[in-house]
Amino acid sequence: MSYALGIRENIRQFLEQLLQVFFVGLTIGLQRTVIPALAETEFGVVQGSMTAIFAFIVSFGVVKGAMNFVSGRISERVGRRRVLIWGWLVALPIPFMILYAPSWGWIVAANVLLGVNQGFCWSMTVTAKMDIVKGSQRGLATGFNEFAGYGGVALAGLVTGYLASYFDPRLSLFLFGLVIILLALAAGMLAFTETLPWARAEAARHKAGETIGPLPRYVDGPDNPSSGQIFALVTWRNPTFMALAQAGSVEKFVDALMWALVPVFMVSKGASLIEIGWITGIYGFVWGGSQLWTGPLSDLFGRKWPTVAGFFLCAGGVLAFPFLASVAAWAVAAAVTGIGMALLYPTLIAAMGDIAHPSWRGSALGVYRFWRDLGYAIGALAMGLIADASGLLEAGFWFTGIAMAGSGLWLILAMAETHPRLNPASDLETTHA
Repeated sequence: MSYALGIRENIRQFLEQLLQVFFVGLTIGLQRTVIPALAETEFGVVQGSMTAIFAFIVSFGVVKGAMNFVSGRISERVGRRRVLIWGWLVALPIPFMILYAPSWGWIVAANVLLGVNQGFCWSMTVTAKMDIVKGSQRGLATGFNEFAGYGGVALAGLVTGYLASYFDPRLSLFLFGLVIILLALAAGMLAFTETLPWARAEAARHKAGETIGPLPRYVDGPDNPSSGQIFALVTWRNPTFMALAQAGSVEKFVDALMWALVPVFMVSKGASLIEIGWITGIYGFVWGGSQLWTGPLSDLFGRKWPTVAGFFLCAGGVLAFPFLASVAAWAVAAAVTGIGMALLYPTLIAAMGDIAHPSWRGSALGVYRFWRDLGYAIGALAMGLIADASGLLEAGFWFTGIAMAGSGLWLILAMAETHPRLNPASDLETTHA
């Protein structure tokens, strides 16, 4: 088998992966609207304790970040499909824990399992796409992937908001979550092609000097790096990798804010669950839908400047939110933030894929996603402590907006363009990669 690269050449595998990431998005989205808004009334969180409310995001971020790294390493030994299936098996108890939770601690524990699920399953949909697409299609591929995933997040948040308003909240989340997880597990077992052979074939072609098109600027590294070597390479030894890793971490502050702080802030202003569902849904739908054009945009114009623009657009949307006082105005701020996330999110992943050697790309993506999703925990913990210390929910918005602007500045100063067409490697450089 030739293991040709390209979306058209591997359309069946590509669609299988899109279905899986849609299920992954639906699974995380079932917690986006209802659980933060009902933390005090349904799960016994002490009134006004933002640190306690954010605890379930902290647990999710720490575990998902670690599992991203673990899944990337494991998948290069046992394959992408097996890791994906393990992730869905871990998710099976989550709906039952939500249904029977006697306290907020159970929700925190359920989010630990959700972190494992997301770290295994979402990571594998991204890595599998990087395995089968051409370098010139990475922006398009990640755009479609994140569109499907965050479209699922937004849809689940909106649907569960309505269900919880008209029916029992816990039972609604239980039934919705269980059906999605069972469907995803069945699809993973019956219709998900193993893509590791594509990555190995690409690495062999590169080693033999048979790469077609612009030469990728792969970062220098051993053919089979250890876990410690790949972690150090992505985290601090290469300036562009380091810039991408910090950017991935900081942008998750925005998602943590939209997940937990925005629902609580809107409740404090008298908004209903349905209105909260619409605001978080608009953010998710705009983020997800816009990636259909922002991913290809980065294939045309490069990775660096769309990413930088996204960071500053998010900073503006987040900083504006607490100064607004109507659902319509919040919707505009949510949409602006969603566009910013769409500009930066798939582009960061594509940039990692551009310069990570195919023989260790899965591991490099795992390290990037470790730092990125650890941003959930860092951002949530910081926002909770700041909000509790200041007594102002608005302080979390100010912190996040300033952090996004600072991260965008870091990218301007430290990130090299990674697109192989716009910044190709020389023949001499490829002999060392």
